[in-house]
Order: sequence, then structure tokens, then C-alpha cells
Amino acid sequence: MASTHNELASILRRIDHRGYKAYQDIRGQYRFPGFDLYVDHVQADPFAPPSRFRVRIPQSVAGFPAWSLATPTRRVALSDFLTRRFSALAAALSRGRGQGQGQGQGQGQGRDRAQGWEQGRGQAAAAGTGKSGRISMARPGQEILARNSVLVDANGVEARFTVGLPAAGRTILGGVAEDLICGAVPKLVREALVFASLSATEAASLERHIRAAEDADALRAALPGLGIVAFVANGAILPRRSGVDERPLDRGNVVPFVSPPSLEVEVTLPNRGAVRGMGIPRGVTLIVGGGYHGKSTLLRAIERGVYNHIPGDGRELVVTSPFAVKIRAEDGRAVTEDDISFFITNLPFGADTRRFSTENASGSTSQAANIVEAIEAGAKVLLVDEDTSATNFMIRDRRMQALVAKDREPITPFIDRVRSLADDGISTVLVLGGSGDYLDVADTVIMMDEYRPVDVTARAREVAARFPTGRRFEGGNERLRVARRVPVSLGFARVGDRRSTKTKARGTDAIVLGHEEIDLRNVEQVADPGQTRFIADALRYLEARLLDGKATIPELIERLEREVEAHGMDVVAPYVHGDYCLARPIEIAAALNRLRTIEVRAAR
Repeated sequence: MASTHNELASILRRIDHRGYKAYQDIRGQYRFPGFDLYVDHVQADPFAPPSRFRVRIPQSVAGFPAWSLATPTRRVALSDFLTRRFSALAAALSRGRGQGQGQGQGQGQGRDRAQGWEQGRGQAAAAGTGKSGRISMARPGQEILARNSVLVDANGVEARFTVGLPAAGRTILGGVAEDLICGAVPKLVREALVFASLSATEAASLERHIRAAEDADALRAALPGLGIVAFVANGAILPRRSGVDERPLDRGNVVPFVSPPSLEVEVTLPNRGAVRGMGIPRGVTLIVGGGYHGKSTLLRAIERGVYNHIPGDGRELVVTSPFAVKIRAEDGRAVTEDDISFFITNLPFGADTRRFSTENASGSTSQAANIVEAIEAGAKVLLVDEDTSATNFMIRDRRMQALVAKDREPITPFIDRVRSLADDGISTVLVLGGSGDYLDVADTVIMMDEYRPVDVTARAREVAARFPTGRRFEGGNERLRVARRVPVSLGFARVGDRRSTKTKARGTDAIVLGHEEIDLRNVEQVADPGQTRFIADALRYLEARLLDGKATIPELIERLEREVEAHGMDVVAPYVHGDYCLARPIEIAAALNRLRTIEVRAAR
């Protein structure tokens, strides 16, 4: 049975100046005016990961309008907005001026209110040992993602956050803790999670946030009917501030995107109405141009277009098929039982490329594996940049064909396979700066000229006819075969025990599962550390609950999707927390395929 907030205050006064372990007494549920507080986990000492708290607010108190809860898209956007607002206010309350905004990626949600709190933080943010006094929630980036930091439905709002319980050394500061938990937290809950607390400007920001997500989802759903795999709106701002700052470039020569007339498409969206922009058709599309003219910037925007973006990002209406995957070479990765024979055959010493395994893939074998694994996981669009590809995988020119006979070359280059893939419904968007041979296989050629796209398809065909390469086609009539692989073991967990293997996420770069590390640096569409955390626990859940030695990798991922759809992301969690963002099945499969301990067999 829940205790009252007054009883919580009494406990904190009782344990004042006792040893830190006495904080364990506050675990439990407490009834506050307008919400319930749950202390789910109490940290072991001031330097340990902070304590995990939750609040639940009934919708009769939270008061978010019915329209904001009416669809899954709106609920995801509302949750994302409230996460940004709570995170900004909590950071300002806990850490002082300038710390609540991070890189400013929360846009305006809670920013003005947070700045107003900085002068009056008082005892709640008093200095202490370790993480004393800090209230925090996951800080989002530029993408609107499904999160479990704030859960919203018609019944209410649940927010999950952490609190650094105050101490001097390892001595409890009970008075500071009372001020923090019984004073600052209720204030934070009221300001961040109750609709009536929003000013008119903040309520308008919430509506823009939801409408932006709704329009992006509607646009993405319209792509197949338009015969395109991506859309880049006129007026979009594609360049980012830096390689580590995803906010839009806002100084210097910022060039708004304008579609070439021949590729312009108009779409009517539920909120913005008619919008125009460049549609990238199905098939083989080349993005060409001189160095520093915006080729990779355009591809990067298309790559991130699988996600919705916050208002003000500049890419709100840059939208890509949800089945698009960035492909690159990845020297050194492990490959397990992939059929890469569509690209590579007749390796020295008789290595079987229909069941190819290696602990240390080359550039070409890794790129081949990345393609067949992505297609196995459901990819329909391949996004490729020449700069991050293996040269010998991409092209064999006429001179090299003359020097090295085909029967001595195991690789059938991508140029001789890309049309076959397109015929099978797998489109490719390829950034090129030096391989003009690809003009022979392209359906569409877009040239970036000072960040302005120009449709040069007709000119490219003229150039290809005028300057024939003389190279021989090496593709033959083979079609891509995707191996049906059945995982027998992932190699890190005891069946039936989700807690048996510790997991850790290192930003968006890596996952640690027990003693095993999965390198995700080259899985470039993982956008948020919360996705990495979700993938880590999803793999553990697959091993413990779903693996049966019969289901193929796509079937396992589909089972996981159904579990998450039915029970939420918490289904894979070993304990209640708010650190997840939903990852695409394609990225979950990518992590699974990079697990060096996985054991698979061919499906019967």
C-alpha cells in the first residue's frame, strides 16, 4: 500500500546524517497531491549510477487534450516533447545556468522556463558528493523517436528519471533530500508534465511538434504510391553545424534546398497542405558533383530521413523509405554463414562463399555481407557513398579487366549487380565522385552544384554514349540469393534468465554483452544512445526468451516486434527504467550479425 508524501519526508528526516545505505528505506510508492511517486531503485553510494524514480499522473490531472493522444504518431510525438521539456527543466534545476540545454537540441521545449529556475534552485541543487542533487532524464537529439522515458495514453502520464541522492561523503543529507524529493520533484512534475502549466507559446510548440511528426509519417507513407524512395522538401536545410553537432547550420553560406523541376513532386499533407520537393525515383540513382558541393550532405539527410525530425531542424520534410539502409565497407567485422556468392565466388583454397564465415572480413567481403544481411532484414533501398566503399567491390575498369582475367578475380563488382538488384525491387542511391562507369547503369543522375541539385540524367547518357568505357559486363544472369540462417545460440546468456548477462551501451558506437562487444560504429543509422541500449537488451531477450533453434533471423526479429508492440519496450528490460528509444528491426539485425559468438545453421 502506498505511503504519503509526508511519510516520505518523515523517513528522510529520520535518516539524516546516517550512513548512505539507510537511503534504502525510501524504496516504495508514495502518494503526492496529483501524482504517485515510485522509488524503484536506490543507489548503493553517491558515486554509483543514480537512483531510479517514476511518477504517474492521471490524465484527469495531466490534462493533455484528446487530439494529442488520438493516434500512435501523436502519442510518440507527445512523449518525445515531454521528454525534452522534463530533461531541460531538470537539468537547469539540478546543474545551473547553461547546463540544461546541452547542444540546444531540445529546441524551445522548456528552455525559457528552465532559465527562470536557475536563479532560485536553492538547497535542491546544493553541492554534495558524487551525483548529489542531480535530477536527470534522457536528453533527445534532433529525431522524434519512440521513447520509454515518458509514457502517455488516455489514462495518464508516466515519467521515468534518475535522482542523485544527496550526501556529504557517504553521510546522508536528509534535509537536502527532503527539499529535492518533496519540493523540487513535485514542482518539476507540475511544470513539465501538466498541460495546464504550459504557456500559450509552449502549447503552440507542442502542437507544432506533433503536427511535424504527423506530416512526416504521412509523407513517408505516400512514397510508394509516388514511385519514389525519398523526398527532400524545397526549403530544407541539409548541412549540419559540425560532425558532432546535428543542429542545422545557421551561419555562413546556408543554401536552402530547391528541387530540379524535372524531379519535383507535390504531396498534400494533413497539416501543412501541399508541399513540393525532390522525389528520388525507384531504381538506380547517382548523386554526383565536385568535392565539397554537398553530395554526402544530401545522402546523410536521406539516411536520417528514416526518422522524423523536430521543428526547426531543417529536415522536417526530408523523408525516406523505412526500409532504407546505409551500406559501407567494414574491415575487420565478423561474418557468420552469409551467402555472399552473388558478389564473391571462387576464393583461393576453395572457401565456400555460399556459407561464408570469417573473424576478420576484408573491405569487399564486409561490404558484400552488409548488403546481403540488410536485404535479409528487409532492406529495399541501399544508400552507398563511394568514399566509404571498397574500391575493388564497386568497380573493375577495362584496364584491370585486361590485366586480371575474370577467372582469377573472385569479385563481381557492384556495378555489374546493381541493375539486377533494381529488377528485384532493391533500389540504390549512390554518391559518386570518380567512377564514371556507373553512368551506364543509372536511371537518374543528380549533380550537386554548390549545394543545389541539378538533374543531369540526359547529359549523363550523352556522356556515356560519347565516351564508352570499353569494360565488359561481368554479372551474368544470377539473381541474389539470401541465405535462410537459423541462430542456434547467441553465445552469451543462460536460457530463461534475462538478468544473467550484463549489458552496456557505449553511446551509439558499441554494445557490451557480458564479455562480448559489438562494434556499431559503422551501423550509421543508429541515431540515439537509447536505441543502442534497447538493442543490447533486445538481444539478451532474444537469447533468453525467443530463440528456439528453428526460427530464422527475420522470423526472430518479427517475433520481437510483436512482443514490443503488445507489451511495449519494457518487455526486454531487466528492470524498470526510462533509457530506451525504439530501434528499427534492420539495426537490431545488424547488431545480431556482428555478434562474434553467434552460432547459426542453414534452415531446413
